[in-house]
Amino acid sequence: MNLEYHNPVLLKETVDGLNIKPDGVYVDVTFGGGGHSREIMSRLGPNGKLFAFDQDLDALANAIDDPRFVLINENFRYIKRFLRFHGVKEVDGILGDFGVSLHQFDVAERGFSTRFEAELDMRMNQNGEISAFNVVNEYDEQELKNVFAEYGELTNARAIARAIVEAREVEPIKNSEQLKTVLARFLPSHKSNKILAQIYQAIRIEVNQEIDVLKEFLTQALEILKPEGRLSVISYHSLEDRLVKRFVKNGMFEGEPEKDFFGRFEVPFKTIGKLIVPTAEEIEINNRARSAKLRIAEKK
Repeated sequence: MNLEYHNPVLLKETVDGLNIKPDGVYVDVTFGGGGHSREIMSRLGPNGKLFAFDQDLDALANAIDDPRFVLINENFRYIKRFLRFHGVKEVDGILGDFGVSLHQFDVAERGFSTRFEAELDMRMNQNGEISAFNVVNEYDEQELKNVFAEYGELTNARAIARAIVEAREVEPIKNSEQLKTVLARFLPSHKSNKILAQIYQAIRIEVNQEIDVLKEFLTQALEILKPEGRLSVISYHSLEDRLVKRFVKNGMFEGEPEKDFFGRFEVPFKTIGKLIVPTAEEIEINNRARSAKLRIAEKK
């Protein structure tokens, strides 16, 4: 059974960025529909190897039947641990296409999309303990305010948090329609979709711990890449892209690296090329691509 997934974003550019060696070992940490993985496999020789990660059970239906391919049903925050389990300590390249797949958006009951009436879920791992319901109904006002301010970059985060807390005292907020009703006064018609998308993004990032996961992944990626190994990653919002950009630039998420006596500092990566964004043609074909930013780096 092959579930319907849409075209992978920046397919050629992302895989080109890995500078694939036919006998190399590569990792696709966001397998999804397998589009990027299949492109990598097409460039590998008989001795090449590809490991892929996806915590979403739905993605298992797309596994590639090839002895050179291994699909690991885990969160990519555990990349180092599970590669070690398979006897791999270092790799030639790692690809990541972050964010929510169109398949996840299009399955109404997963609760990722603002388009459908659905239970508050938003778990990328269907077995995850915390869902959107837990965040909306159990976080206190300050915790909710922090989520909306930090992950949704909403200027009225406190007022939104207070409205949720007041409404759930009457009855639990169980689905998307209830949530929209509670927040109706914050959703003026001319920009309701944009604000609602920010609210959903904030809850989704919290549910899936996406920022912590990204930091853990990047730190481990640096450890397991061989010298001259490539990192090729696509981000979809500024919070992710900022982290990737800073880590690639100086190996840190905040602050600056210490300089030596001569005022120089060593950085672990060198940037390959410039920031890559999709063409107008690709965005027209695949709307998900509109906010994609691809960064490619090589370990020194």
